[in-house]
Amino acid sequence: MKHLADYLQEQLHVEIPAGMTLCNLGKGKARYAMYKVGPVLCVSHGMGVPSLSILLHELFKLLFHAKCKDVTIIRVGTSGGIGLDPGTVVVTEEALNTFLEPYYTQVILGKETKKPSVLDRGLAEAILGCSSPKDNFKTVLGKTMCANDFYEEQARLDGAVCTFTEKEKMDYLHELYAAGVRNIEMEAVAFAAMCHRVNIKGAVVCVTLVNRLKGDQVTATNEIMREYQRRPQRIVGRYIRQQLGLD
Repeated sequence: MKHLADYLQEQLHVEIPAGMTLCNLGKGKARYAMYKVGPVLCVSHGMGVPSLSILLHELFKLLFHAKCKDVTIIRVGTSGGIGLDPGTVVVTEEALNTFLEPYYTQVILGKETKKPSVLDRGLAEAILGCSSPKDNFKTVLGKTMCANDFYEEQARLDGAVCTFTEKEKMDYLHELYAAGVRNIEMEAVAFAAMCHRVNIKGAVVCVTLVNRLKGDQVTATNEIMREYQRRPQRIVGRYIRQQLGLD
């Protein structure tokens, strides 16, 4: 998260007094790192919906008490691609659960509830518009499937246990592609539903680390991986600059 904060500090021309640096507001004691860069708050979250939902509940309360207005929240992260070259950036047009439904399902007081996972279409298109023909990677709009597990729910064969065949896996991944799914991660459906519920515009922008139609293992070097992870930051950085009138 510090790398993203430093990048935005440079891109947004936020001045910091000599001899000082951006400070983690959580001071290493919180469940997440938090940096404020001008009008931008950069906050980390752990892996999966439970970690993200804890963060969002606490972030929403913070924003409310700070009396913030016209808030936009963008999740930047990594994902597994479906039919896309590694390093492609996916701007999510619709967040789906593993039934390919646009809903976030919870059990509250013993009762199942389904909340619509709605992302702001205009925001997604505006972020997509910040890609450039000069980029050495593609940025696309696509549906994102949110899984509750890294291995079996994402049709991986290399977990501790596996109950399906290679053919069943590939058939399933091709079904996802045919349904418009272009990447898989573990947070989008809850992110979309929770932002929609409190009337905050939200977007999900993730880079793909692997094309799941060609394999499950990430083969890129650490250096290339770092470059991949900078790509969605660049796209989102351009969008923020645009909104602040810096371009």
